[in-house]
Amino acid sequence: MAHESEKCLLDQHKEKHFTAGEIVRDIIIGVSDGLTVPFALAAGLSGANASSSIILTAGIAEVAAGAISMGLGGYLAAKSEADHYMRELKREEEEIIAVPDTEAAEIAEILSEYGIQPHEYAPVVNALRKNPQAWLNFMMKFELGLEKPDPRRALQSAFTIAIAYILGGLVPLIPYMLIPIARKALIASVLATILALLIFGYAKGHFTGSRPFRSAFQTALIGAVASAAAFGLAKAVQG
Repeated sequence: MAHESEKCLLDQHKEKHFTAGEIVRDIIIGVSDGLTVPFALAAGLSGANASSSIILTAGIAEVAAGAISMGLGGYLAAKSEADHYMRELKREEEEIIAVPDTEAAEIAEILSEYGIQPHEYAPVVNALRKNPQAWLNFMMKFELGLEKPDPRRALQSAFTIAIAYILGGLVPLIPYMLIPIARKALIASVLATILALLIFGYAKGHFTGSRPFRSAFQTALIGAVASAAAFGLAKAVQG
């Protein structure tokens, strides 16, 4: 009866937590690099007096290569995380079988860190020892701090980062598609990219819990510094 009452209370109290952190992280990685790298490349080529068509060709090639590279990096990172989890899971499973008393002592130690007294955590330790799967899950989460990864995570991360990179990378290049004179296209590209960086930075701050306006300013500043450095370097080399 008490269990049903607790379940009823939980059903009535639904906590609202943001659970799409990994997807948002992938989008942030893809869009931030997509906005800044092609932007800096286009600015650098503009500083070298390249034509809009050359800048556009180089920019599209960079976006394609960058999307593939970033997507592959996201895939490998997620795959490595999943492989690490499975290795630790197997090792922990073997330890529960080989040295159960030691593993049980580790449960007690973990619970004691939360201020739970021996007479309070003893029943919990005994209950977990009777349920090997729950015991294993407990050790993975509370001893190692590892959550079971989604098996689709690697491919999802790859596609999310790649698409985000492409969308971000197109922003500074669109003016070069519309304006044949590179210097005029550069001005439009700067304005479009800075605006996009401000919007993206604000959204990033909102979703990550930091100050949106501060995040917007910092993101736009980083993009502006990168493009200015590329433009100045191209001018210096040309000179």
